[in-house]
Amino acid sequence: MYQSQPQLTTDRLILRPLQLSDATKIQHLAGNIDIANSTISVPHPYSDGIAGKWIGKHLAGWLSQSSAIFAITLKTNHQLVGCAGLENIQNGSGQLGYWIGVPYWGNGYCTEAVERLKEFGFNRLQLKHIYGRHSKSITGPAKVMLKVGMCPVDKLSIASIDNISDDLSLYEITTSS
Repeated sequence: MYQSQPQLTTDRLILRPLQLSDATKIQHLAGNIDIANSTISVPHPYSDGIAGKWIGKHLAGWLSQSSAIFAITLKTNHQLVGCAGLENIQNGSGQLGYWIGVPYWGNGYCTEAVERLKEFGFNRLQLKHIYGRHSKSITGPAKVMLKVGMCPVDKLSIASIDNISDDLSLYEITTSS
């Protein structure tokens, strides 16, 4: 399906493959309590070694065709500002995940990155379905998903490998949307 993970670009951003050298910056940005509070899967505290293991998991995920996770960097200075990607890729479906470091909130970087990632998922990975989820207690992730054309749903149209709990909001988009 794919060879080496490509670099994706937008007007202001470069979405590039993760590198083990990103671990310190990811730990610093993702270690902020506001990131843990606004995501489902980022732990707090974000202990030493977690970022390196996470990067390794997703580098292997690209090779096994189960994930495509990118470092989000600014075009102007190549500063890493967050991460976004598709994981749990199977049967033409992928789960969207993303976070932007708190110092970079409010600039539209997340929406810009996710829009490009959506194009990549449908066009390059040939997914038919992309879904996302967030805790019902936070609204930021919903704003991004709605801006990129995802629709809130009560149940995913394609079965997910994850158990979905009642405290999560679900969104999806398909190639026919």
